[in-house]
Amino acid sequence: MSIFHSFNISASALTAQRLRMDVTAANIANAQTTRATINENGEVEPYRRRMVAFQPDGKPFKHFLHKAITNRERLTGGVKVAGIVYDREPFKLVYDPAHPDANEEGYVRYPNVDPLKEMVDLMSATRSYEANITALNASKDMLLKALEIGK
Repeated sequence: MSIFHSFNISASALTAQRLRMDVTAANIANAQTTRATINENGEVEPYRRRMVAFQPDGKPFKHFLHKAITNRERLTGGVKVAGIVYDREPFKLVYDPAHPDANEEGYVRYPNVDPLKEMVDLMSATRSYEANITALNASKDMLLKALEIGK
């Protein structure tokens, strides 16, 4: 195991959580956007909520545990972004016949973005980011202490 292994794991998590915060911020910014995309039928659709999907970077935990016990293989790990997925929840219908995007019945389709849910997701991503900064700093401090032993 490299002395920089913990840095690489924390760096992958920091990158992933930063993307999660960016996507959540975009969701909040577009919470009222009624004209975002054109679907396959040629109709204008509101903004659709996006979410970041993570996956482990490497092999499953069972593999790492076995290799760590037997000490036969260099460990890898971390997290990577599998992709950005769209939330398939239906759009919100709000009765507003004066709105330019209202349908024949007077309803406007608004994005499926819930600002409360987005704020919770943003707080969670922020806390995860902070935890990984703490882990990175702890690794750095341990390496510095190890270097001081040689003085």
